[in-house]
Amino acid sequence: MKKISQKGQKWLKCLHIFSGSIWVGCAIALTTMQFFINPSDGSELFGIVATLDFIDQYILVPGALGTLLTSLIYSIWTKWGWFKYNWIIVKWVICLLSIVFGTFWLGPWISNMAEIAKIKGLGALSDLYYISIRQNSMIFGTLQAFFIIFALFISTLKPWRKRKNK
Repeated sequence: MKKISQKGQKWLKCLHIFSGSIWVGCAIALTTMQFFINPSDGSELFGIVATLDFIDQYILVPGALGTLLTSLIYSIWTKWGWFKYNWIIVKWVICLLSIVFGTFWLGPWISNMAEIAKIKGLGALSDLYYISIRQNSMIFGTLQAFFIIFALFISTLKPWRKRKNK
């Protein structure tokens, strides 16, 4: 298959770094903000959680999808390939699992938190389901942010050698 030119690879790298930065930045923001939510009334709680939901759906998701798309292009049309290097395999695992987990668990948890806060106001903070999904979001969101940051580091450091063909 034809490879991308050097100039094309530079543009691809810029887009990959840009989308990855959006994804990492949003993951860090969503995680840390949840630890510091201390609203004084129900409207404030809803505003904060609705903002988290907006960041997740309209900023983080495009960043994650941009990272996935540029990763696909890297694997198909550059020398890096799919399985030549162990660090690329680890990055693929982190990327795909993070997108799946975010799509089916983290994102819906944040959306549900916003809905509950909209309906119950400050009473959401004593709702058992809200408390449960907030704790899950905080724990697993933090873990996911660490994994995405780890992927950023291994992308830069490329710590493992080329795989040996058997």
